[in-house]
Amino acid sequence: MNRFIYTIEGLSIWVGRAFGWCILILTLSVTYEVFVRYVLNAPTVWAFDMMVQMYGALFLMAGPYALAQDSHVRGDVLYRLFSTKWQARLDFFLYLIFFFPGMLALFWFGWEIAADSWRYKEVSWNSPARIQVYYFKTLIPAAGFLLILQGLAELARCWIAMRTGSWPQRLDDVKETEDILMDLQDTASSQKH
Repeated sequence: MNRFIYTIEGLSIWVGRAFGWCILILTLSVTYEVFVRYVLNAPTVWAFDMMVQMYGALFLMAGPYALAQDSHVRGDVLYRLFSTKWQARLDFFLYLIFFFPGMLALFWFGWEIAADSWRYKEVSWNSPARIQVYYFKTLIPAAGFLLILQGLAELARCWIAMRTGSWPQRLDDVKETEDILMDLQDTASSQKH
């Protein structure tokens, strides 16, 4: 079961890293637009559209990555007080009741939206450049599908934790600065004793 979890988790991390490059494109687009607009007094018609699409793509495709890294916001005032087995039971139940219906709706209706957009070769009416948006709308069902896959890995993770009393380790990617500092503090503290 660990192989199943890590295969899906690896895919989510790979997709998250790939779409993470949208941040660089977004930053360069904003910088370029500010320069040409305010220094050269020659604004572009395409930069705003690119920024919106890069941000949207990043937002959609970061979801599976964040789920794989357990970095979504969690209200854990009481949750952290539960034993691992009870945390896993609660997570399992919440995934089944709330997560999967929402992600199935995202995939299903996203598929319909993307299919309609492709059928009509939809363009943006808000854009002076009238850019094509059907490519971008394909990311909606893709994100839903990847979130469903990662959700299945999370269910498997919960199942293991319910049976063993400990969570399977996650594939490491990046860590928050606070987590790194806490790890260093724990290491220093254990070396003192």
